Amino acid sequence: MFSSNRLLLLFVFGTFFLTACQRDNNNWELDQLDTRLEEALETASNGKGLSYYILPESDDYQAIPQDPNNPISKDKVKLGRLLFHETGIAINPKNPNGEGTYSCASCHHAQGGFQACLPQGIGDGGKGFGMTGELRAKDSAYAAEDVDVQPIRTPSALNIAYQKNVLWNGQFGATGLNRSTESEWTSGTPKETNHLGFEGTETQAIAGLKVHRLVVDSGFIPNNGHYVALFDRAFDYLEPQERISQTNAGLAIAAYERTLLANKAPFQEWLKGDNKAMSESEKLGALLFFTKGQCNNCHNGPALSSMEFHALGMNDLHDGSYGEIVRADPEDGAHLGRGGFTGRDADMYKFKVPQLYNLKNSPFYGHGASFRSVEEVVKYKNEAVAENPDVPASQLSKHFQPLLLSDTEMEHISNFIENALNDPDLERYVPTSVPSGNCFPNNDGASKDDLGCS
Repeated sequence: MFSSNRLLLLFVFGTFFLTACQRDNNNWELDQLDTRLEEALETASNGKGLSYYILPESDDYQAIPQDPNNPISKDKVKLGRLLFHETGIAINPKNPNGEGTYSCASCHHAQGGFQACLPQGIGDGGKGFGMTGELRAKDSAYAAEDVDVQPIRTPSALNIAYQKNVLWNGQFGATGLNRSTESEWTSGTPKETNHLGFEGTETQAIAGLKVHRLVVDSGFIPNNGHYVALFDRAFDYLEPQERISQTNAGLAIAAYERTLLANKAPFQEWLKGDNKAMSESEKLGALLFFTKGQCNNCHNGPALSSMEFHALGMNDLHDGSYGEIVRADPEDGAHLGRGGFTGRDADMYKFKVPQLYNLKNSPFYGHGASFRSVEEVVKYKNEAVAENPDVPASQLSKHFQPLLLSDTEMEHISNFIENALNDPDLERYVPTSVPSGNCFPNNDGASKDDLGCS
């Protein structure tokens, strides 16, 4: 018979051995999770591997996709960063109250993940900011028809370098998918800017300055010697009299926008070798994203975007329940997506696949801002029941099919998108001040109070 001491030793040893095995098994499972995710990414990238998904450093200009007609340079990015946030160039507002009060960053600011943090961005005719842009609203001094808004949710400028054609309908850019759309580059409209021959980011930046009544020309900028010097350095390959122009201002802004890369997100750190950068739930969500969830059918590549257009039957902006929407015209062509630009029946109600980084900074989703959380969007795609009765079933994407994900699986995918794809330091892309000395991204009285500029 065993003595009581021997029984005790056997019990302690057996317990230690069992616990050690369980611990080793758990570590093995976590290691296997990383391995399985690597294998899923290998498949999703068609053999390119993890490197296919890594965003370059923001100062590694050779690695950043760029327009060959607008090569990125340090001086050009520096100028563009300032112009993007400069409220001093808002000198042509619809109402005198708006002069010097808004900028490109009014609708694309770092606090909102370079979105507006609203269902509808407001430039000229807006007031206030809040903490993250959530309190910006129509200025009561403005008539509704004079407020600078778009009939669709403001798209993100983050990771825009990975888009040949920009906006929800892809109308900007003379290259890529727009090579056969010249007949739609209507004279007298922003689409005419495509005739300059630039890619989407450059075309949108140039057109945007005019559309939003932001003025950069030789009659204004020379009043600020700092800007003159910046233009001289950024465009030193041009004759001095050619350097300061609206077009070159747009090119500088586009160069800056191309450096807005969410390369510090946990998923990016994991891709670069830090296996502890993501939680277990985030890794499970990533694995589901690239396998059972089939998200990568549309969202792929470094920005988890694509230059594809799909109809998912989401509601338009005017269908929301989120407060006042200015000029919400149900007949606006923007609600037709790509078809509103090309006029082709096959393109109707199809919208460009957006990038997926820093989505939780601006809690409105879908082209019409009809969803308020990432989890709502994941659930919508899982059930695949269109909410917009105007979208014919025949137009719905072939990928819009029930996914049979469990609640737990949807939670993991949402956790991956919201947290593992969230770069926590977008403020590194924001200047500490602008040459005009104005407050930014907005300079109206309410915004100055909110932003502490008063």
